[in-house]
Amino acid sequence: MSSLRFLCQRCSQPLKPRPSAETEDAPAQGEPGDPREASAISWEGTESEKLQGSASCASLLAHGETPKDNADRFTLLGKSDPMRTLGTIQKAAGDIFDILSGERVVDHPLCEECTDRLLEQLDGSLCLADLDCENYRRRLRSGELAGEDEARRDALRAALRDLEQEEARLARELEDVDRDRARVAAGLEAARAETAGLEERGRRHRRDYSALKGRQLELLDELRSAENRLRRARAQLHRLQEIDVFSTAFEIQAEGPLGVINNLRLGCLPSVPVGWSEIGAAWGQVALLLLALANTAGLAFRRYRLVPRGNRSYLRSLVAGDDAELPLYYQAAQKAFCDDKFDSAMVAFLDCMQQFAHEAGEGARGLRLPYRILAERGVLEDAGGGRECYSIRTRSNTEERWTKALKFMLVNFTWSLAWASLRYRRK
Repeated sequence: MSSLRFLCQRCSQPLKPRPSAETEDAPAQGEPGDPREASAISWEGTESEKLQGSASCASLLAHGETPKDNADRFTLLGKSDPMRTLGTIQKAAGDIFDILSGERVVDHPLCEECTDRLLEQLDGSLCLADLDCENYRRRLRSGELAGEDEARRDALRAALRDLEQEEARLARELEDVDRDRARVAAGLEAARAETAGLEERGRRHRRDYSALKGRQLELLDELRSAENRLRRARAQLHRLQEIDVFSTAFEIQAEGPLGVINNLRLGCLPSVPVGWSEIGAAWGQVALLLLALANTAGLAFRRYRLVPRGNRSYLRSLVAGDDAELPLYYQAAQKAFCDDKFDSAMVAFLDCMQQFAHEAGEGARGLRLPYRILAERGVLEDAGGGRECYSIRTRSNTEERWTKALKFMLVNFTWSLAWASLRYRRK
């Protein structure tokens, strides 16, 4: 019996025989014919046959599988009996209860550790089954299982419909939002393009403004310069307008018995000798003055043309066939106070002066000379001195009377200058 070895069906480990069984059987071995020995032998034989048969049946039923593959499957094997009766079933149930209560040793090939794990698994499955049974009993007792499921399904269907409607609404809102986003994106892009254009236009306008501002400053400078020049020109014009051109250009004054024009003495006296060159230059200034006065009055002389040339001035005759020149200066080759051409020139000059006095004396504000000119006689009449006449010729005349006639002529020119200045200012 010690040569028999059995394997555990779960872990495939060899099963160890119990020591208590061997010690209990030892005293009986010395008494042959003991009925316990026969019963033990017969039990061992039957048990050995049953265990070997179960091991062989397990190997045959596995169809090539190893014991590890069937580790979770436990089968209690007994004597194969095709005809099971009520007694055998009751006996099997009693054996199970004995095994569970620990009153009987398990006579199947399992080790103790595997048996404990099997019992733990069976206890867990039993607890789960008890819980399921209790839940079903409670539902059945309340009678709400079927109705509650139907109500729950209806509620779920209604919630599903609401959720589908909400989904459709949200989908439509999402489409609207997408369209709005696309429209806003397009508007944003257009706004950015417009902003870029406005910024470029602003930069161009700033450049133009800067250029125009610079040009404005330049023009303002030019305008201020022009205004300054205009003010200076107006001031100069006003100063020139206040200036008496004739009085400034021709200064006539008296130096005792002599008349002086532009610091040139016209005439001579035994007590005050004057050179003929100075007298000729003075006649040149007088000729220039008479020509300027005639031009102011718009007068063109009829019989003579006055040619002022400094101390070499002369008159040219305008009579047909007579183009003689009458000098207004004394020629050194002639004898003093005996030059007929010089006397003729002075008489011709007096004729031109008489034409001017006649032209300027027209009108209410005409020129009125203090000394009357008689050009045919070549004299000037002193209206306030007993109408005494003084000849402008040198022949048959004294230096004092000739010098006085020249002084009267310069006094007439002084009045003529005042008249011309007044008329010039009116223009």
